[in-house]
Amino acid sequence: MIAIVDYNAGNLASVARAVAHLGFACTVTADAGAIRAAERIIFPGVGAAGAAMDSLKRAGLDAVLVEQFAAGKPMLGICLGTQVIMGCSEENDTRCLGIVAGRVTAFPVRLRDADDRMLKIPHMGWNRIRVCAPHPLTAGIDPQDEFYFVHSYYPVPDDAAHVMATTEYGIRFASVLGWRNLAATQFHLEKSGRPGLRMLANFCIWNPAV
Repeated sequence: MIAIVDYNAGNLASVARAVAHLGFACTVTADAGAIRAAERIIFPGVGAAGAAMDSLKRAGLDAVLVEQFAAGKPMLGICLGTQVIMGCSEENDTRCLGIVAGRVTAFPVRLRDADDRMLKIPHMGWNRIRVCAPHPLTAGIDPQDEFYFVHSYYPVPDDAAHVMATTEYGIRFASVLGWRNLAATQFHLEKSGRPGLRMLANFCIWNPAV
């Protein structure tokens, strides 16, 4: 069973549908016991870091997620979930879970592409990723594959070795993270068509101990 953590941060149903479409059993839950009993955990989300952390703390799930990471359970962060695993976020000046050392920072206000055209914030739309370190999550992904992004902030790990892939949007930023039994994507796997489902399936069979 895969636990999809419910902390009032949206897009849970679409993640559950994607997992079920792939043939894996899942449950959307805010119950600490169910999360502990699950074989793996997906931590999705949209919205603001401050509100997300407040919700997690009220439910006591902040400690549960840190505990389950330490126990070696496979975990996947998606979009806001990728940001909240970091040490802190500039958004709402938020202290986050601290599973991955580093910070979440905002895109520059005046962001331009290679042709000096202004880019809109939030970054919203389809972009490619550049795999810079092999990881089971990105197995089978083609360099031409595109993924769906909606975000104004992005993760900056203290250790560059935790960056598995990057994306260009005015600047190069980390779009896939990996460390021990944790993987995380800044883009929405569940909204990214075939490539997103491929990565989600990779997570659902990933054994970090191997």
